[in-house]
Amino acid sequence: MGTEGIQDKYVNPYTDFGFKLLFGTAMNKELLISFLNALLFGEETVKDVTYMNTEHLGTQEYDRRAIFDVYCENEKGEKFLVEMQRGEQQFFKDRSLYYSSFPIREQGKRGPWDYELKAVYVVGILNFSFDETDNEHFHHEVKLVDLHTHKVFYDKLTFVYLEMPKFSKPEEELETMFDKWLFVLRNLSSLLERPRALQERVFNRLFEAAEIAKFSRKELSEYWESLKNFRDWYSVMKTQLKKGREEGRKEGRKEGREEERMRNARNLKELGVSSEIIAQATGLSEEEIKAL
Repeated sequence: MGTEGIQDKYVNPYTDFGFKLLFGTAMNKELLISFLNALLFGEETVKDVTYMNTEHLGTQEYDRRAIFDVYCENEKGEKFLVEMQRGEQQFFKDRSLYYSSFPIREQGKRGPWDYELKAVYVVGILNFSFDETDNEHFHHEVKLVDLHTHKVFYDKLTFVYLEMPKFSKPEEELETMFDKWLFVLRNLSSLLERPRALQERVFNRLFEAAEIAKFSRKELSEYWESLKNFRDWYSVMKTQLKKGREEGRKEGRKEGREEERMRNARNLKELGVSSEIIAQATGLSEEEIKAL
């Protein structure tokens, strides 16, 4: 296996292989520590992490709208669950809440226990936008809040969502480590050389680990398969969305055409596209889509 079909210099972090390589391996855990500290903005400092078992989180390659390759705890026992969600999913908020229950329930103890819990952080790196009302705000930090006092009710459960398509800062405007990490995630696979703005030591390790030319034959084979899966999935999603939109513009509700629209809507729904977008693409109502 050579590099045929792979023309990039650096690995694509939106692939299963790339995400695991950069953030899910012990040899590169300094990258994960730096990324988490950048997200926390100094409110918390992660000094070390221990990787936890992700089997119960569903890591199969065949359904890779979300990649669960980072489940770890820091030196204080606080839990971090990080996912790269490369495609829109109708109930992704529900999914985040559901997966947050695993690191919470795991803390239960047999025998006498006062129910004290360690903090849990769920981080979603999203390759789509879920808030179309604001084209600039891409960083969401969510906690349980008392609606009357507007104060945080419980500070040990935090959801962080990054809408990556909205991050558009060019290299010359990068100031914080947060900016730099988002720039890397957004642009890594399209870079031809290391940007001058990324001179911190941790990025030495990142670009060294991400350089495809240094992969072994086994790593190249695994990356090519992962990249192919990503490209195939992306192509199918775009094709179905395009077909749905074209069909939605056509007038009439002839029986054969109606069946085609329903089929397109069903395919889009299986790919995790939201009901609102499917409705725009096919002309079906959201009620019809939910009934599929």
